Amino acid sequence: MSDSVRTKLKASASGQSMRKRQSPKRKSSKKVAQAQKPVVKIQETTTPEFDTIDIEQTANILFKPNVGPQTNFLAAPEREVLYGGSAGGGKSYAMLADPLRYMGHPAFSGLLLRHTTEELRELVFKSQELYPKIWPGIKWSERKMQWTAPSGARLWMSYLDRDDDVLRYQGLAFSWIGFDELTQWSTPYAWNYMRSRLRSTAPDLPIYMRATTNPGGRGHAWVKKMFIDPAPYDTTFEATDSETGEVLRYPAGHSKAGKSLFKRRFIPARLSDNPYLAEAGDYEAMLLSLPEQQRRQLLDGDWDIKEGAAFTEFDRNIHVVEPFDIPSNWVKFRACDYGYGSKSGVVWFAVAPDEQLIVYRELYTTKVLAADLADMVLEAEVGDGNIKYGVLDSSLWHKRGDTGPSLAEQMVSRGCRWRPSDRSRGSRVAGKNEIHRRLQIDDFTEEPRLVFFNSCTNMVSQLPAIPLDKKNPEDIDTNSEDHLYDALRYGIMSRPRFSLFDYDPNGGPRNSMPVADSTFGY
Repeated sequence: MSDSVRTKLKASASGQSMRKRQSPKRKSSKKVAQAQKPVVKIQETTTPEFDTIDIEQTANILFKPNVGPQTNFLAAPEREVLYGGSAGGGKSYAMLADPLRYMGHPAFSGLLLRHTTEELRELVFKSQELYPKIWPGIKWSERKMQWTAPSGARLWMSYLDRDDDVLRYQGLAFSWIGFDELTQWSTPYAWNYMRSRLRSTAPDLPIYMRATTNPGGRGHAWVKKMFIDPAPYDTTFEATDSETGEVLRYPAGHSKAGKSLFKRRFIPARLSDNPYLAEAGDYEAMLLSLPEQQRRQLLDGDWDIKEGAAFTEFDRNIHVVEPFDIPSNWVKFRACDYGYGSKSGVVWFAVAPDEQLIVYRELYTTKVLAADLADMVLEAEVGDGNIKYGVLDSSLWHKRGDTGPSLAEQMVSRGCRWRPSDRSRGSRVAGKNEIHRRLQIDDFTEEPRLVFFNSCTNMVSQLPAIPLDKKNPEDIDTNSEDHLYDALRYGIMSRPRFSLFDYDPNGGPRNSMPVADSTFGY
């Protein structure tokens, strides 16, 4: 841990068993407490008036966070932080360690939650093993499920398995709230409500929430939407509403009107971060033996794998890339799925010389008139060079009675030109299959035929979450959030078909099937 967040804590945050002091004689607890008076360094920028634990003055360190994500989690300044990913990364011990920095402050009040009492008991056992060794004199009350430090600081350990359980905390205030295994909560209700319980009466005592979890579980979707999708991993971002996805801001009339309320951050955990488990190899071998879905979630920490998902080939590490300057001679085009009452999705493609498609921009909006959407598209393309063509849902050319220009014609009238998408019989399944094929790794280029800029956050989050149609597994569930997917499908199907085995980067086509070049079909 950095000097700014040091704590007298050791045993590898990963769950390594606590090491006992090797001594021929056991000293009395009173003498130990005198010899190791708790002193805590919290932040270099603060000068608290309360006792702190100083590593340099402590002979027997009980817990020391692993370098990397575990240390970053304990040092994170954001109001809400999720530490998650692969199993065995030391998440639970990091969660237990986090509130201990403030147990020397008499005004500190913390709450650590699990979903059920059975799950909570595991955390209680770990805390009973660790806490008395770190804070001599700290007391545990089984009746209150509460730790009380000599300073008067308190940490409750409780459960919250129903939404109504949040009512138990009405009128209470906490400086720190932690949720262990956050995806066990099926909705964000508990998380959002408990945020209202964050209050501090001491100016030198920060207020914040922390969570740990693995991918999967009942709450996978909302946790992913809140912490994973808004920004690249380990990046600070403005907190968004759990339903609308809009940035949370101070209301009009407030002294900070328009500014974001607070920041969030997701810190990925990996088994390799925990040298004690990683080096042993047994735990990794057990994770490797799991079925693919569970293995990718628990070993790889893959948030994009979901039971029943249509595109299991999608891998954020492979298919999502950092934005780069697209060469001016590369072909660019766009595709759009329009809807006023639902959503409108537009995606922009660049075509590499080897026919790899790069999705480099997206537009995702709602309740926008067709003509206004055309204006938004053209505005986004300013300075973008020549967009060769656009593909639009062919149904938008249809007219219903004498209603004037079709929606497509309204967009064209603004200077935003399109061609109709392929909606022939079987085109939906064919488009899905083409996406599957392009997500595969090409044998010759050793790259996928379809990648996405990480700035296309909606596309990157939605594509791996799209479920299969249970009645027709060859297609996707059209009740899902599929507007950007449809735009992606229109665009991909506008390109000439080719086989992964028909392209030779050194000599052009391998057989008589023509390979698309930068001029074909425009």
